[in-house]
Amino acid sequence: MRRLLPVLSCFTCLLIGPLALGDEGMWLYNAFPKEKVRAKYGFEPSQVWLDHIRLSSVRFNNGGSGSFVSRNGLTFTNHHVGAECIQELSTSGKDYIKTGFYARTQAEEAKCPNLELNQLLDIEDVTAKVNAGVKPEMSPAQAGQAQRAAMADIEKECANSTGLRCDVVTLYSGEVFDLYKYKKYTDVRLVFAPEFDIAFFGGDPDNFTYPRYDLDITFFRVYENGQPAHLDHHLQWSKTGLRDGDLIFVSGNPGSTGRLRTVSQLEFLRDVDYPSRLQRYARRIAVLQKFSSLSVENARIANEDLFSYQNSQKAVTGYLRGLTDKELMAEKVADEQKLRAEVSTRAKLKAEIDDPWSAIARSMEVQKEIYPQMTYIEGREPHPFASDLANIARHLVRAAVEKSKPNGQRLREYRDSALPSLEQQLFSPAPVYKSLDTLLLAENLREAQDALGASNPVIQKMLNGKTPEEAAKDVIEGTKLDDVSVRKELYRGGGAAIQASTDPLMVFMRSIDADARAVRKRYDDTVDSVERTEGAKITRARFSSRGFTEPPDATFTLRLSYGAVKGYTENGKQIPYATNMGGAYQHAVEHDDRPPYQLPESWMNAKSRLNLLTPLNFVSTADIIGGNSGSPTINKAGEVVGIIFDGNIQSLAWNFAYSDKIGRAVSVDTRGIQEALRKIYDATPLADELSESSGTSTSWLQGHGDRPESAPGRP
Repeated sequence: MRRLLPVLSCFTCLLIGPLALGDEGMWLYNAFPKEKVRAKYGFEPSQVWLDHIRLSSVRFNNGGSGSFVSRNGLTFTNHHVGAECIQELSTSGKDYIKTGFYARTQAEEAKCPNLELNQLLDIEDVTAKVNAGVKPEMSPAQAGQAQRAAMADIEKECANSTGLRCDVVTLYSGEVFDLYKYKKYTDVRLVFAPEFDIAFFGGDPDNFTYPRYDLDITFFRVYENGQPAHLDHHLQWSKTGLRDGDLIFVSGNPGSTGRLRTVSQLEFLRDVDYPSRLQRYARRIAVLQKFSSLSVENARIANEDLFSYQNSQKAVTGYLRGLTDKELMAEKVADEQKLRAEVSTRAKLKAEIDDPWSAIARSMEVQKEIYPQMTYIEGREPHPFASDLANIARHLVRAAVEKSKPNGQRLREYRDSALPSLEQQLFSPAPVYKSLDTLLLAENLREAQDALGASNPVIQKMLNGKTPEEAAKDVIEGTKLDDVSVRKELYRGGGAAIQASTDPLMVFMRSIDADARAVRKRYDDTVDSVERTEGAKITRARFSSRGFTEPPDATFTLRLSYGAVKGYTENGKQIPYATNMGGAYQHAVEHDDRPPYQLPESWMNAKSRLNLLTPLNFVSTADIIGGNSGSPTINKAGEVVGIIFDGNIQSLAWNFAYSDKIGRAVSVDTRGIQEALRKIYDATPLADELSESSGTSTSWLQGHGDRPESAPGRP
């Protein structure tokens, strides 16, 4: 295995001074506050323990987390993380989202068309290398370009020399740059998924709430050379479960947080970005619901998109609620004013960093100005153009141009080290549904027309004298990009093939690419580069004044959180830390067994065989955010006791400020999983594989000098 992780940088060597309050912190593995955990919980993770948990954790490239749970490649995540694959494997006659899926033998395990898993092997501090070409006289735009070029070259050299996926990760707004080296697994096969009705029991009404009664799980298996991968590191399955007050850890890939952002950046989110997103989500949810109501098949193919938009809508509503909280924003303003005042009294530091807060505020004014163009012309959002085929066309047009440039001068998403993952996406055999793509592209064009105006020159190019519905229908019905062989021919043909293509969707994307590039360049030069260079200065001031007291904001890279299994009080009512399987049946009865509170037939038939007191879901104070879905919940012995699948509504404010007063992370309990596998799904071989893994990870730790069973108990 790779060498032990180095320290982050000279800054993170300063793990001294007052630390974050409570159990706050999505901590870097190479800067984990071991002593803080020991002081509060009487247990200090060793480096061997940390390395083992890191190497047993995986990132799902579609936005989630997971873990290895057997030596034979078995991998564990949420149903909603695996749903894209489950839906892509389904057909009009076999809806695995609805019915569930279980491969009773390895021969029946179904390969996902487009899924990549990443295992973090090593981290290297490359801050000096990234900044080597940055000169004092450079503008933020020039400095940003120099950094992006250096990052691309570092990644290319790493990928060529190691064969790994290599990503330079920006931390602390650009004060620190780390090179993350990943082993990739691209042969990922579905093993087990429950029915949607129990994976998302309670539906959107219960989403981001607690108590919950969900079996939000999916098992995959990673393969190498056509055989199940043999894993040196995997997490064992707990035999005993957990108790109220137990210390737990969460290893996952939180997507993004804004705890270190300036007030002007938070105001941009509050006043511009989040309200706009909510408007878009509401419109798209409405068209998807109407589309789904027309037929069972429409409902099947739209299910994943509808769930994604509804989930995003509720999450962003929670984020916005946090930023409209006067007390939270007042604390942010006061903290910023205090740091600015401290800088003003230190002449040397003031001369070095000047006024980065004002520089970022000016960049936010630019971002407000270009926000509609970035959203609808550049398509820079989680669902660009809202259409799979339109997104493919954009990548084909862009890649042809970018690949002809030197690696360091390309847009970041087309650097050499990123191309293998892009090609896997472009050449995926996953089904594409033109009726759904037409619907979503038409809605996107309507939104663009409303935001930019019918007289906008780019809107006129997009619509070409037609209505949004007509324009979308023409380019989607006429395109041949749903044929993977056509995509490959265009991609491999380079610029000449792209320019010669008469495919209507390719013509559409070519017509707006210059306009999109212009607004992207303005964003890169006057927003992104400013946020990085000036944000790094603020970090420098924070470290200089306060020492290293908090982890960087989340970046969809591996972090380790910790906390306690613990209930809470809400509106004077005590909410217990755990629910049980019997509660799921009671919850259904209380809602008249009507969707989304209708248990699957398999659960109704198995009720008499179950121990209804078996724990199903539980809450903890572990610090999480979107992207942590699928993260294993681990006890101090390094055993899996649960899997994160949600947080309550109060936890959404953790995007900007953590508090364990009422916010909680929500997990599925491993005891409920075992009970369901054995007594509901007759999945005994799968349950046995998990049980057989019990003891193997502990043995590995013991054989390497770590004995978790003899660690100090709870205080």
